[in-house]
Amino acid sequence: MAAENHVESLQEEATCPICLEYFTQPVSLECGHNFCRACITQCWEGTATAASCPQCRETVLQRNLRPNRQLANVAEIVKRLSLQAAKGTGGDGVCGEHQEALKLFCEEDQTPICVVCDRSRAHRTHTVVPIQEAAQEYKEKIQAYLKALREEREKLLGFKVTEKGKCQEYLKQTQTEREKIVSEFQQLWQFLEEQEQLLLAQLEKLDEEIVRIQNENVSKLSEQISHLSELISEMEGKCQKPGSEFLKDIRSTLSRCEKGKFQQPEEISAELEEQVSGFSQKTIALLEALRKFKDTLPSALERKKGQPLGAHRQANVTLDPDTAQLRLVLSEDRKSVRYGYTRQDLPDNPQRFDVDFCVLGCEGFTSGRHCWEVEVEDGQCWAVGVARESVGRKGGISYSPEGGIWAVQRWVGQFQVLTSPVTPLPLRWVPSRIRVCLDCDRGQVTFIDAGDEALIFTFPPGSVPGERIRPWLWVGYRSWLCLCP
Repeated sequence: MAAENHVESLQEEATCPICLEYFTQPVSLECGHNFCRACITQCWEGTATAASCPQCRETVLQRNLRPNRQLANVAEIVKRLSLQAAKGTGGDGVCGEHQEALKLFCEEDQTPICVVCDRSRAHRTHTVVPIQEAAQEYKEKIQAYLKALREEREKLLGFKVTEKGKCQEYLKQTQTEREKIVSEFQQLWQFLEEQEQLLLAQLEKLDEEIVRIQNENVSKLSEQISHLSELISEMEGKCQKPGSEFLKDIRSTLSRCEKGKFQQPEEISAELEEQVSGFSQKTIALLEALRKFKDTLPSALERKKGQPLGAHRQANVTLDPDTAQLRLVLSEDRKSVRYGYTRQDLPDNPQRFDVDFCVLGCEGFTSGRHCWEVEVEDGQCWAVGVARESVGRKGGISYSPEGGIWAVQRWVGQFQVLTSPVTPLPLRWVPSRIRVCLDCDRGQVTFIDAGDEALIFTFPPGSVPGERIRPWLWVGYRSWLCLCP
């Protein structure tokens, strides 16, 4: 069974994908795939100078057809071995014409023959060897090919193990950094919480002292007010009496009036006032330090970690006019797009957005890391990002990862990420040029302020599906976007 599987595998490798027969005059394309010369020529019949591979659809030049002689030899060998195996299985190891045992092998025709065939005119001038000798020779050739294939497989397995080891090492490093960050921020949070409780306790003591002085002063003032009210009422009644009665005990009356003067309440001590003033200054300094820390920390992190992991290749992106909504006007070089006030008279093909003011880039990416920059200037309504190839084109679409779009947007005085729901960003920080970084292998999209390299937002790894991804722009009223060279 194992031998039969090996033969079947060799048969598949020696079979043309177009005619499904063993290769005849096989040729190799630039992409590495092989076809019969006649099959690929017939497949490309009537096309222009550039055509595509029937297997991978990669564009190739028709003139670049390289004969693959080794594959032709292998195909012929497999063909002969298959015939031999079929005859051996059915007990048909004899010549069909002469009914003699197939003991010889014709090198020119590369077929087993009998002794009668060897004497015939068809094979009389050909080189003939014993069939066992020929089988051994071709087995050695096949074994040589198998050795090379196994070595190539081992090499690839080694690359796989090495790459996996590197990734695991990187993951360990990121985990270590994650633990450091969590630990440091926990300690920082604990320290800030302790400081907060200490400051609040000091404020509580000051509050108690201020309330004590207030209560004492209010009590004293209330008592004096009550006493003065009684004295005033008594003096007003005395002034209404006749002169003789009014002047009776006048000395005592004057003395009581003099003693009834208002007494100033207790003032807040200079020490307490100094404590309140000093605490206020301390609070101002502390809050200012916290504000500086809050503003400085994100900036430092963005500058160090704004760039996504790994190098990104600068992509030369152009806009696809067949996808542009009819109100969008593209420049001649297809590098910029603006909002138009009238609908253009263009065909409403299946690729075109018919409602939303969107346009896709011509380029699509399925692997590797790529980046490009978009100049947004002072536009008030725009969005920049990527979309999957299968994003909806007709009717209203969902501006979110669920709808196949990963982007940042400025809309009606807001700067936000098109998540679901949207993630707001500080409006005071709206870049004039945005770098879009796409990592197809990790399924990740990152947006960076191209002016100061600060990180705007990153969709986490695995967010973008493993399908063809294209640049995506949305242009609103009185807005204009340009792809930077």
